[in-house]
Amino acid sequence: MGHGLCSVDTARLLERFRLSFSRENDNHRCVMDKLRTVEDCEAALRPVAAFASDHPDGEHIAPHRHARAQLIHTLGGVMTVTSPEGGWIVPPGRAVWMPPQCDHAIRIAGDVPMRTVFVREDARPSLPRQCEVMEVSPFLREAIVAATRIPLDYAAGGRDERVMDLILDEIEAAPRLHLHVPMPRDPRLARLCQKLIAEPARPVTLEELAREIHVSSRTLARMFHRELGLSFGDWLRRMRLLLSLPRLAAGASVLSVALEHGYDSPSAFAAMFRRTMGVSPKAYLEGRL
Repeated sequence: MGHGLCSVDTARLLERFRLSFSRENDNHRCVMDKLRTVEDCEAALRPVAAFASDHPDGEHIAPHRHARAQLIHTLGGVMTVTSPEGGWIVPPGRAVWMPPQCDHAIRIAGDVPMRTVFVREDARPSLPRQCEVMEVSPFLREAIVAATRIPLDYAAGGRDERVMDLILDEIEAAPRLHLHVPMPRDPRLARLCQKLIAEPARPVTLEELAREIHVSSRTLARMFHRELGLSFGDWLRRMRLLLSLPRLAAGASVLSVALEHGYDSPSAFAAMFRRTMGVSPKAYLEGRL
C-alpha cells in the first residue's frame, strides 16, 4: 500500500491548515491591523508583510512602484498587470511577482479580492529578480490569506515568522507560467504591436504589417524574434489569448470573446485555448489545472 496522501486526506489537511489560521475573526483584529495600509507594509520592521484589499470590476490602478517586491494574488476575477516590459495576466490560482522599484499598473476585470505579500529585497537572495506569473497552490493561497491577519511586528522565532518563511519557501518552489505578453523596444515594432493589441480581431499577415513600416516580411520576422523571442504567429496567439482572459472573467460568452479576438468560431477559440493552456477556458478561470 502506498504511503502518499489520498485526495481526501489532502483536502482534510488543507482544511485544518485553513481553520488554524482563521480562528481569529476579522472583527477581533487589533485596531492597527484594521487600519493597515500599503505604507505600513512597506515600512514594517519585519522582512515580510501582507495586505488585503478589494477592487471592483473596471478599476484601474495607475502606474506606481514600491520599495519592496510584491507577490500580487487574486482570489477571484482577473488582473492585468502592465509595465514597460510588457503585460501579465493574473487569474485566480496564480500570482504575479513584481520586483522592487518596478513601475506597474493594474486593471481589474470582475470583482477582485487582492491579497498582496510585500517582501523586503534582502529577505532572501534566491527570490525572483524579474516579473513572473506563478501558480499558487491551495496551500500557498491559505498561507497568504493567513498572513494578512498576522501583525506587522510579529515576533522573531515564533509561529507567525514561520508562516512568513513558509510563504517564501512556496514562492521559490512555485511553477512559473507563460502568461506574459512582451513588448518591443524598437519604436516601429512597438507601434505595430500596440495597433494589434488595440484591434485583436483584425485579420493580419506578416506581409501586410511589413509594408506598414517599409521593411520586408523576412526583416519583420527577424525583428519579432530578436525583440520578443517569439515568432510573429506565436506572439499574436499569445496576445489574443491573454487579452481574452479579462473578458471571460467579466462574464462574456465564449462566442463573443472568440469573435472579438480574431477567431471564426467558439470551438476554434476553445481548441486553441485548450492546446495552449491544457484546460478549457472555464476550467482555467476557476483555477482547475
